[in-house]
Order: sequence, then C-alpha cells, then structure tokens
Amino acid sequence: MTPGFDQPLYILPYDHRGSFQTKMFGWTGTLTADQTAQIAAAKQVIYDAFKAALAAGAPKEKAGILVDEQFGAAILRDASKQGYSTSCPAEKSGQDEFDFEYGEDFAKHIEAFNPTFCKVLVRYNPEGEKDLNQRQSARLKRLSDYLRSKGRSRFMFELLVPPEKAQLDRVKGDKKAYDLEMRPGLMVQAIQQLQDAGVEPDVWKIEGLDRREDCVKIVAAARRGGRNKVGCIVLGRGEDDNKVRQWLATAAPVPGFIGFAVGRTTFWDPLMDMRAKKMTREAAVTEIARRFRSWVDIFEKARAATKAQA
Repeated sequence: MTPGFDQPLYILPYDHRGSFQTKMFGWTGTLTADQTAQIAAAKQVIYDAFKAALAAGAPKEKAGILVDEQFGAAILRDASKQGYSTSCPAEKSGQDEFDFEYGEDFAKHIEAFNPTFCKVLVRYNPEGEKDLNQRQSARLKRLSDYLRSKGRSRFMFELLVPPEKAQLDRVKGDKKAYDLEMRPGLMVQAIQQLQDAGVEPDVWKIEGLDRREDCVKIVAAARRGGRNKVGCIVLGRGEDDNKVRQWLATAAPVPGFIGFAVGRTTFWDPLMDMRAKKMTREAAVTEIARRFRSWVDIFEKARAATKAQA
C-alpha cells in the first residue's frame, strides 16, 4: 500500500499520560485504581467537548480524537462505534528514546482497538547521537512494516526535534532562534533520514513553523520520491492561543498541510479550572469545544482565502 493520507484532518489530541499524572494531578509512582479512574474521567470531559464541537458544527468527516489506551480505552471503543476518526499512541510516555509502550505485544494492542491511525511521538535530531537514532529507526521500521503489511491502521508520526547542546550554542542558547533558524532544516533532514531507514508514515505531525517557505520544504520532504499523498498536520506544543493561531494560519494555505492536532492549548486551562472548582464540568466542556472549533475555523478560513486568491 502506497503511504499517504491527504484528506482534511482536525484532531483533538489528549493521549498525554505522564503529564496528566504528574502535572495535572500531582501524582508519582504507580497509580491506584481510583487515581486511574480520576484521570480517565478528566479525559471523558475532553471527549464530551469533542462531541459538543461536532454538534455545534465542526465537520465530523474531518475531525478526530487522539487518546491513549491506559486512560481512554472506553473512549476509543465508543468513538469507533460512533464512526469518529480515532488515533492511539504506541510509544512509552515521557521517554527521550522511542520504545513500544507494550513491548513485543505492540501489534496485539493496536489490533484490540484498530484505530484509524497508530501514532508515535519521537524525539529525533539528525545531528544527534547516531546509535540512539539507529535504535529508534529500527523499532520504527518494525512498526511501519507491520502497519503497511498486516495492520488496518494508518501510521501517524509526531516528529519532535529537540536541540543538541552544540546547536543551542550556535544560537547563544536562544531557543526561539533555534526554532526559527535551525529546526526547520533539521526537520527536513530527520524526515529524509527516517524515510531512508524504511519508516513510512501516512501523516507527519509537525511542530509549528513561523514561515510559509519552511512549511513548503517540509511537505516536499514528506512527499519526495513518489510519496505524493503523504499529509502533514500542525501540532500545538502547548503554546499560547496567539502562537497556535499564527502556526495554523501559516500552514493552512500550503498544499500538503491537511490539518492540525492541538491538545494542551485546547483543554489544559479549562480542565485545571474545573479541578480547582473555578469552573463547572459543563462550562469546561463548552470552553474546550469552543477552542477546538476556533482552530477548525482558523484553518478553514486561511485555506479558503488562498483558494479565493488563486
């Protein structure tokens, strides 16, 4: 099967595990059944918000959720029954090196839910440690080969390119300068290296880019060598509302950018306010739904404006 997915894709991601446990709830170590249920209940709020956004006009055929099996198994099952696009992570949470959450049983867990997309989050710097990159590439090729030959899920690849110390030194430790001047080129190299290692995503989940020309270069890398239907989506990185809006408006007009996956910027503050009893559950659902719909509107308006100019 030729890799690729080029239809609009607007995802509400809340597959966060470690950050929910430690930063939202303040828990460390092995969770009790009650603690697990509390995190699952918080994720249900986000799912209810997703459904509310659809009821208020967000396009069901373009929208989807990304949630984990650990806290979201019931949500994944319900979403499949409702005909929603589903995505589920395969990586261990919070690790610098990619590995399978369920080890050698990774295929069984994918098959148990058959999500629309199997997603991985990978930290990969092409100028980083070669042995680390090769270990990650080998595991990712296993997953890619499995999904291509036996799996029913498509492959979604969330690429993070954290700076190496030497790279940060070149920009005097300025992370914004790294993001603007260095990261886009490193992302292109990372995509090419991973492709050359036999890793073939259908969709690349890309850290936001400030310049249109960098978006164009990312799509060219993702689609090189006959991969003409491979899509790219913008992730939010937990940035503030204005930054996410800028990234969406920059990427939307570029052919090959098919949508977004904006999580923490959508749900974090409403959930924290609900937990602090500053907001009712109903109000949190409404606010998360409003934010998700606003990303859809920004993306679609930016794309429509470009088509109108053409």
